[in-house]
Amino acid sequence: MTDERLRDVLPIPDRPYDGELPLDAKDPEATFPPIEPLRPPAGAPNVLVVLLDDVGFAASSAFGGPCATPTAERLAANGLKYNRFHTTALCAPTRAALLTGRNHHTVGMGVITELATSAPGYNSVRPNTCAPLAQTVQLNGYSTAQFGKCHEVPVWQTSPMGPFEAWPTGSGFEYFYGFIGGETNQYYPAIYDGTTPVEPETTPEEGYHFTEDMTTRAIGWVRQQKALTPDKPFFVY
Repeated sequence: MTDERLRDVLPIPDRPYDGELPLDAKDPEATFPPIEPLRPPAGAPNVLVVLLDDVGFAASSAFGGPCATPTAERLAANGLKYNRFHTTALCAPTRAALLTGRNHHTVGMGVITELATSAPGYNSVRPNTCAPLAQTVQLNGYSTAQFGKCHEVPVWQTSPMGPFEAWPTGSGFEYFYGFIGGETNQYYPAIYDGTTPVEPETTPEEGYHFTEDMTTRAIGWVRQQKALTPDKPFFVY
């Protein structure tokens, strides 16, 4: 078959180089450019989002509240404080808005997932026209991970059998360690590593608590990420 007929049968995609595409790997002129890993622009920052569920601005000492948060105070003293974040007065809808940059009704989260209906904006199903923030940065070269609570999965998709497109690992997070739903036992949590159910490695009698567990996992993940891909920034939620 001639080269011209081959090109009709096997359309050749856009080429990132000049010249004719060799049709035979044994062709001595068959050279190709190196595969370049996707990386964000130089200086792209690491991003860490620490979300305190159902806590208002007035609670933290960083904003003048009664709850001592010395680490947050130190961070705020060396950065910027924002106090006009839009909340929806409900936990899961607020997080859905934060994780997509969209109005919560636009991503189907007009109410918590357990109260979803088929009404537009209230079905708890994020349309595929609304990309999650984690997916956007992951597609631009970031490493991404989520730890802790995920209350944005439709209730009929929360079993270990999925489907998993609304789970963190289906929403742009390359790694997830936490629980699905509105709450879990802090001492005997129902936790997942990715989409696999796992048991805590220690017991409450041995000092186990989920907050410390997920924090330790997050620190370990960041250390591994920086050890293996130090040139990639991370987005951790």
